[in-house]
Amino acid sequence: MVCIAAFIILALVGVFVAILSIFKPKLWKSYTKTLKRSWGCLWTKMRLQKCETGFKDDVKNTLLSKIIIKHPNWVKPLSIVIEILSVVIVVVVVWAIIISIKSLLALWALGTCNVTKPSACSLGSEVCSIDESEPSNPLEATGRWFAEWGEIFEAIPDKFRSYNADDYSFNYIAVNEPEDAPVAVDIFDPGCSVCMISYRNQKEAGFFNTYNVRLVPFAIQDADGNFKFKNSAIIVRYMFAAEQIESGLALKIIDRIYTGKNHDEISYQNMFNDEYSEEEARAKLESWLKEAGLDNGKIQEIREISELDEITTKMNENRDIVENQIHVKGIPTMIYDGKKHTGLFKVAE
Repeated sequence: MVCIAAFIILALVGVFVAILSIFKPKLWKSYTKTLKRSWGCLWTKMRLQKCETGFKDDVKNTLLSKIIIKHPNWVKPLSIVIEILSVVIVVVVVWAIIISIKSLLALWALGTCNVTKPSACSLGSEVCSIDESEPSNPLEATGRWFAEWGEIFEAIPDKFRSYNADDYSFNYIAVNEPEDAPVAVDIFDPGCSVCMISYRNQKEAGFFNTYNVRLVPFAIQDADGNFKFKNSAIIVRYMFAAEQIESGLALKIIDRIYTGKNHDEISYQNMFNDEYSEEEARAKLESWLKEAGLDNGKIQEIREISELDEITTKMNENRDIVENQIHVKGIPTMIYDGKKHTGLFKVAE
């Protein structure tokens, strides 16, 4: 292990040696000579042959040369320490390589370098991540680590396939239906700020007039049933319930949340996420329904429908499609033109 650890260290310090060699040219020559000997020993080890170069002993002798003279009794225990440190260095480097490969594969296949907690990956798209619960013990953490590899390999085929919005039986809300327009699916969370910006950009770009858009309200939820944004589930329930009473009401609700502000110029999305209690959220939604022309009887009917199990079933069906069929790790996610698009919808310049 000593020659492997030595090669790793020499490879890591190569950049610094290259800079120093500008001022001391002989240093680079000495470095490359040592690196070649290290690689020769490493290559021999990789072929499962005994290293005959003596490089391992040279490393130890170099490190222990001064100690041999002053403290000869320390040589043997320090030699053991060097062996142990070499094993540690090799294990750490191999582990780092495995983690790097895993992160790069996850970033390519799922759009995030952290499968369990996409929000922790700064390299991903601009999204509101669908995080999973953190493992509570080492055994769960180990199982989760292997499960993440499974998710990555399961998602890899998705990179080579085309997507058809009609292939998924979402419970959705139709925006409008332009004649002969291609179908597009738009998955969003009412509490997601990136979804709000995407919605505004889509309106500006005329996306809703170009495509037959199916809005899929989706309240991000972890494995323990906790919602990422506290009132998103209430809003989704009211959207589905209102749409059963009158077409277009759900769109008015989300449009108000994403584009409207209260009398203090605070966006309604922030109010639902940070200020309103569950009952206050219901009251605000019902006040908008009243402004839309519904009487108290219809509003009460919508409240009752929103609490039915059939709405819960619709939400669960959408969640299954989003997480298990499309393997979405963050929203907004859109399907159109044969592709899955995750992240912020940007207006073309």
